[in-house]
Amino acid sequence: MTTVIKNGTIVTADLTYKADVLVEDGKIAQIGPDLKGDKVLDATGCYVMPGGIDPHTHLEMPFMGTYSSDDFESGTRAALSGGTTMVVDFALPSPGQGLLDAIKMWDNKSTRANCDYSFHMAITWWGEQVFNEMKEVVDKGITTFKHFMAYKGALMVNDDELFASFRRCSELGAIALVHAENGDVVAELQRKLMEEGNTGPEAHAYSRPSQVEGEATNRAIMIADMAGVPLYVVHTSCEEAHEAIRRARMQGKRVWGEPLIQHLTLDESEYFNKDWDHAARRVMSPPFRDKKHQDSLWAGLQSGSLSVVATDHCAFTTEQKRFGVGDFTKIPNGTGGLEDRMPMLWTQGVNTGRITMNEFVAVTSTNIAKILNTYPKKGAILVGADADIVVWDPERTKTITAKTQQSAIDYNVFEGHEVKGLPRYTLTRGQVAVNDGKVETQEGHGKFVAREPNGAVNRALSTWKELTAPRPVVRSGIPASGV
Repeated sequence: MTTVIKNGTIVTADLTYKADVLVEDGKIAQIGPDLKGDKVLDATGCYVMPGGIDPHTHLEMPFMGTYSSDDFESGTRAALSGGTTMVVDFALPSPGQGLLDAIKMWDNKSTRANCDYSFHMAITWWGEQVFNEMKEVVDKGITTFKHFMAYKGALMVNDDELFASFRRCSELGAIALVHAENGDVVAELQRKLMEEGNTGPEAHAYSRPSQVEGEATNRAIMIADMAGVPLYVVHTSCEEAHEAIRRARMQGKRVWGEPLIQHLTLDESEYFNKDWDHAARRVMSPPFRDKKHQDSLWAGLQSGSLSVVATDHCAFTTEQKRFGVGDFTKIPNGTGGLEDRMPMLWTQGVNTGRITMNEFVAVTSTNIAKILNTYPKKGAILVGADADIVVWDPERTKTITAKTQQSAIDYNVFEGHEVKGLPRYTLTRGQVAVNDGKVETQEGHGKFVAREPNGAVNRALSTWKELTAPRPVVRSGIPASGV
């Protein structure tokens, strides 16, 4: 059966034009005027855009003695509800656990996914087994490796391990990811605050000032440059980190920054003069910042120095958050956002004039599809692309509330926010998952998206390394190194 999306305006990362879209066998089969299909979706007054891609989610993730409450079923249902048609989650080995064993665990969890998904692999320890298995991970289509520079004593890797892993990524044509915070400084600040009796959720923000993120971001960029690997900095939240990324990009380094919708739209006031539960629900790392840092992130999206808007969706219930009563270091870190990323960004970005519709498509879908080497299969309205499509109604409105959300948690950090701009239809490989605003997902529909290594950026870096590699000086036939 064919489906035609009629009377809409197609919006991509670089084009805006009127045309119909014909979908067949899960792919975009035709784009043009007056197309006919077995089923018609009326897009009058709407924009037809590539479905969103959220490259940073943690579904059913083990963390701090519990599991994030959204699994691959509820999490991907929430994603589709908000116009996101692909998520990239993190396979997270326990210290000492093999990478391939971790993949098996996440493969089992993901069978319930309603939309397509892929994985990043986390490097949580270092050894010969990890070095060897990284090649097998890449062969399985996982070409990005995340490194935690924070969470000392748990997930954190040291600089020598970071450099070794970065070099291995370079050899394999993979991309390195970092959670950039100085874990040693954070641990010391946490200890000091607890000693002084600052035990509440607001102390979480005090323990992670913007300088710890800026320093770590700059350090990761330098180490990646020495290792010759592209670097993707997750949840960039502050001016110091943004400035390091901006400077590196101006120098021609291959570095991308990923602000979160939470950091763009919520500030540090969420932690202060609030009740314990309200503040604890918003504990995440890095924490929310002040307006100066928010303005920097928006400027980065406007200028192109920041590339992708994600969520770091890692949802814990209020009851789970209360593990940290009396000790803020035991509050599970993470918030939700999968369902609200695109409506919030449209409302506070496009509707305010901060970003254009085309820039919206770029930072929610197309840029990350290119970075992950899945474009134009994903992130595109092109013939032959997967029919991951959102028909966006710019006039549709709602008030965000936990009472009507798809996510499994019992609150929403955007509670009470009015959004204007929502999906009328969301298609995942041609299947209508949101039908005139009503969620009609299919559990298990989602498929794993394998990615090829050595994307264009990796190949360019390899060529540049070869061209600029130091050569021995030869005098009278004797290499200088041999004298």
